[in-house]
Amino acid sequence: MSDLSKKKCIPCQGNIPAFDEAKIRSYLRKVDGWKALKDGRHHDYIEKKFRFKNFVESEKFVGKIGKIAEREGHHPEISFGWGYVIVRISTHAIKGLADSDFILAAKIDQIQ
Repeated sequence: MSDLSKKKCIPCQGNIPAFDEAKIRSYLRKVDGWKALKDGRHHDYIEKKFRFKNFVESEKFVGKIGKIAEREGHHPEISFGWGYVIVRISTHAIKGLADSDFILAAKIDQIQ
């Protein structure tokens, strides 16, 4: 969908503003099927649910995400079970979304 998957996540020290709604919408067009949501504290994050044939396939996918996350230095929240994986990404240091969140999402989409 975009060249985001070719970029590198940059660790955030909290010295940048979180994306506003317009920028979030713009970046959502660059990734496939991710949704922008807010948590209980009104902090933005993106989330996507992936479907698989069984538990083993879900578990393998989680392992692949883990390798990407370590390589990029950006770690999503992951939940999984029989036939599904849910990935939630945000930048905790700014309590919202930044470039690296969408870069990580694009990289995760590449392994699908």
